[in-house]
Amino acid sequence: MKAYNPNSHGDGNLGFQIAPMIDVVFVIMLFFMVMAGAVKVERELNQRLPGTVDSSKSVEFTDEVVINIAENGEVLLNDEPMDAKGGHQMPRLTGALMRLKQSADAAKSPTLVTVLSEPEAKYARTVDVLDALAAAEITNVTFTVAEEEE
Repeated sequence: MKAYNPNSHGDGNLGFQIAPMIDVVFVIMLFFMVMAGAVKVERELNQRLPGTVDSSKSVEFTDEVVINIAENGEVLLNDEPMDAKGGHQMPRLTGALMRLKQSADAAKSPTLVTVLSEPEAKYARTVDVLDALAAAEITNVTFTVAEEEE
């Protein structure tokens, strides 16, 4: 028998070693088995989202009335001129708003009014328009300011 000598230069070719390859495969398989348990299962949420409308029913859209207040005090109802620029009483606007309110009540639809005022319009003219809206008993009013053109 030959004694083992670490300084001897032998062939060194041990051939294909399958044992380390099997160890690597087992480590990879163990990794995937552990990670498979960490995956969260998505569950279905049975909820109805808002905004779905049956198509068999008719949908009613409400008309919006726009009241423009110009810098010079002119008041327009849907681009139609109303009362004189200087008067605080606005009988034409009040009458038109009352007819609008009556027709909206008869149709059982809300009355939507947007007051569009130019930036340099007098505040007193806006108060006159609000008085006309109050006389017509219209409460659903939105205010906005006209954008300046550049």
